[in-house]
Amino acid sequence: MYRIGTGGSAIHRAAMLIAATAMLSLPATDTLAQDTQRVFFPSSAENTKYTQQHLIEVGDVGGHHVRVFEILRTFPKDPLIFGGLALKEEWNRGVSDYTDNSGAASFYGVYVLENGDKFFAYSTAVSRKAGAGLSAVTVGRITGGTGKFANMRGTIYTVRTADPAAGINEGQTEVEYVLGLETDARDARKEAPRPPTARPGQR
Repeated sequence: MYRIGTGGSAIHRAAMLIAATAMLSLPATDTLAQDTQRVFFPSSAENTKYTQQHLIEVGDVGGHHVRVFEILRTFPKDPLIFGGLALKEEWNRGVSDYTDNSGAASFYGVYVLENGDKFFAYSTAVSRKAGAGLSAVTVGRITGGTGKFANMRGTIYTVRTADPAAGINEGQTEVEYVLGLETDARDARKEAPRPPTARPGQR
């Protein structure tokens, strides 16, 4: 047995213990550079909403269903800062396979910054029944984005409690990332065009 504590290190340990099998399904990430950034934040049920859920009973045993879902999180107070920009919205869209609120899920994350730039992630989750709902740990891989986040890489760890039937979802998240080289920085290092060389007999 283990206990899920509070704080970023506890999230990391719980993610490694509960979601080890989920990590095996993720592609290997690039080695994080020394300028790695870390952001740790809670997400409240008040600012989290299931915008869509579609559930289909499997029919083999009671309580077994597959579900397509969409979740929206907003950050109206004390916005999180990524690359100097405030995070406005987080969208998760995915599929779960639960029997009595226990099982696996996978989903895609879209994180929208205040200037319209976005970064993306793919995560897998392991859930177990907890009361009327469930508790879950997820491990995700940041896959890139737009604008200054086009080359962003990193990992996302979360510990959550949820009751999909009641529309409740809350938890804690730790994001570890590097922005990487920006496009304009790469372009600036490109070699300038060389002047044409003179042909024999030309001056």
